[in-house]
Amino acid sequence: MQISTAWRRIARVFLPFVAGYYLSYLFRTINALMASHLSSDTGVGAADLGLLTAVYFLVFAVAQIPIGILLDRFGPRRVQSILLLLAAAGAGLFAISTDFLSLLIARAMIGLGVAAALTAGLKSIVLWFPRERVALLNGYMVMLGSLGAVTATVPLEYLLAWMGWRQLFEVLAAATGATAILIYTVVPERGIVPSTARVTLSSVFSDRRFWRMAPLSATCIGSSWSLQGLWASPWLIDVEGFDRDSLVRQLFIMSIVLSGGAWLFGMAVHYTKRRGIGAEAILAMVAVLFIAAELALILRAPLPSIWPWSVVAIVGTATVVSFAVIADYFPPELAGRANGALNVLHFGWAFLAQYVTGLILEQWSANDGHRPVQAYQVAFGLNVALQIATFVLFALPWCRSIVSWTSSILFFKPADVSYGVESIGLYEDSVILLPADDDAEW
Repeated sequence: MQISTAWRRIARVFLPFVAGYYLSYLFRTINALMASHLSSDTGVGAADLGLLTAVYFLVFAVAQIPIGILLDRFGPRRVQSILLLLAAAGAGLFAISTDFLSLLIARAMIGLGVAAALTAGLKSIVLWFPRERVALLNGYMVMLGSLGAVTATVPLEYLLAWMGWRQLFEVLAAATGATAILIYTVVPERGIVPSTARVTLSSVFSDRRFWRMAPLSATCIGSSWSLQGLWASPWLIDVEGFDRDSLVRQLFIMSIVLSGGAWLFGMAVHYTKRRGIGAEAILAMVAVLFIAAELALILRAPLPSIWPWSVVAIVGTATVVSFAVIADYFPPELAGRANGALNVLHFGWAFLAQYVTGLILEQWSANDGHRPVQAYQVAFGLNVALQIATFVLFALPWCRSIVSWTSSILFFKPADVSYGVESIGLYEDSVILLPADDDAEW
């Protein structure tokens, strides 16, 4: 692409969707900072607070498949702008709610309203930018969008002290509505010539590669969202003994690491794929580091807590890696459905992890408002056990290949490669995009 054309697309396609994803990340993580305010103002306990925060993920997960279909059919511009108006209405309702039920409904509206924020941005990148730049731009989108998590720490702490959480949500409602209007009026339409290949949602769910990778991606990324979005705050207070200032400072550092992680993953996928290394290998390394960090927390390893918590935070942006794997599995015209299917598992697991963690913590009585470390160890440990199981499932074909190769060396027989990792079939020739030339219709 010529430089002027590239910058025009960044300004009119990339950045408006980044703004939507920024708001999505802000809404996702804001309850970690507001947990004490919500508990004191509304009287919700740990289980109700977990449900109130997790319903965002539940609605998000349920909406992913329909949204993926809508994105493939109507394009990201119209879908994203309409849904963001619903999120604005939900934020407005949250600002005036006084009971748990109305707060729950408002939070669900917000979750549905921002449910297309990431997948719409990814779809727009696939439609408007060269294929070899997709992974890199995905990383930049998640990096810039995750600045919403940075905003949900120190900056919002000052705003909460100045205006209160209800007025804050009124401001967020206005900002979300303005972003919806921006996307609808600024982003151009992009047409796709229908492919002759038969590709449907069943093409995703019937693919064995998807079911090998998706559980690992979901249990790691979804757990990271659950922890940073809510349970990091109670852990740091109850287990680490942090005061309010120390808590906000650590959440701020975690969010900075989170944002940098998206850039790191995007660059890693971009350069390793150019050298013939698949994104699956990066996903495996991310999972190993994440499990090790959680075990360090659970076993109370003699480390500064910011180290394992930073790893937990950075894994939340590993969607860049997972969607790069998905891009290798499926054709561009199926991108919305495929990304949506994976996001169902991401957000579905985030909901389960966030809510079930609250239920487990409720089994221990609070002493002066603090729960014992054993409660958190049990809750977090159950999650880690499931992550290890999904990692074994993911790595099993590689293990079989290694065993087969070793046997062939020991017994001087040709290796049986029938258990090898399946080759990735691309569908590059099955879709025809309209030419991205300088005189495209804007």
